[in-house]
Amino acid sequence: MAHPVSAFQAAYISIEVLIALVSVPGNILVIWAVKMNQALRDATFCFIVSLAVADVAVGALVIPLAIIINIGPQTEFYSCLMVACPVLILTESSILALLAIAVDRYLRVKIPVRYKSVVTPRRAAVAIAGCWIVSFLVGLTPMFGWNNLNKMRRTQELNGSHTQFVIKCQFETVISMEYMVYFNFFVWVLPPLVLMLLIYLEVFNLIRKQLNKKVSSSSNDPQKYYGKELKIAKSLALVLFLFALSWLPLHILNCITLFCPSCETPHILTYIAIFLTHGNSAMNPIVYAFRIKKFRTAFLQIWNQYFCCKTNKNVSTTTAEPGN
Repeated sequence: MAHPVSAFQAAYISIEVLIALVSVPGNILVIWAVKMNQALRDATFCFIVSLAVADVAVGALVIPLAIIINIGPQTEFYSCLMVACPVLILTESSILALLAIAVDRYLRVKIPVRYKSVVTPRRAAVAIAGCWIVSFLVGLTPMFGWNNLNKMRRTQELNGSHTQFVIKCQFETVISMEYMVYFNFFVWVLPPLVLMLLIYLEVFNLIRKQLNKKVSSSSNDPQKYYGKELKIAKSLALVLFLFALSWLPLHILNCITLFCPSCETPHILTYIAIFLTHGNSAMNPIVYAFRIKKFRTAFLQIWNQYFCCKTNKNVSTTTAEPGN
């Protein structure tokens, strides 16, 4: 029989629902903007769409599942594991999309002349597909055996219990902390984040060199190109910074849980860390709107064409011209 929801759980659920209500429409707007605006069709924005798809899934799938786990229903082990795994898949998808974006920006400033012949739409699509395949393999690893099932069975046998194996569904009950720290964090989260940091440092270094080199040049085109690249790189580096800021606290808490079993982590810190991870999915559309002019223009076009009462033919004409 289900336990009544406490006031604390009600507050938790309300905040999660609020995050979902911001995240899902915001990221759908990002996908919509790329679809309708020809200027947003290069490889970088394709990777941004992949990131937005993962963020939509966080709001539409992960948050409802997190609410279910918070309530803690009685369920079979693998049913609970299936509820816990989607967040692992989508986290890894976001990290790999951010890594692909970083590599793409590096290639744009390292080989600007050959960039379009190297980063073709076909190769970008293959890279996106590869990111999602790896994400599913990493996120579903607990389903393949790296989980707490054997540990729970041993505990049940020691207690002399022979009843049907039903558990209270909670993330840490089914997901192994060894998997979360040694495999997920130390292999698939931390190294990509460090690599992205190094890539962006090199991107900024290359852009600064080119801008300094072109200051005395009579041609303004290279300076204009690298100036634009610098603005976009800063915006995408901010997206990376917010992702790291949102996800590292939870992984640090996981490390404390594994390496210091006797340490008591306040529940409020865990909830704040969870809110940060879910809230990150709502941040990116806000960053794009304020920092990237192409997105801001596309968002305004969507608003004027589909939601604003003052829709007119001029707006429709503007959105239909791919050259603008």
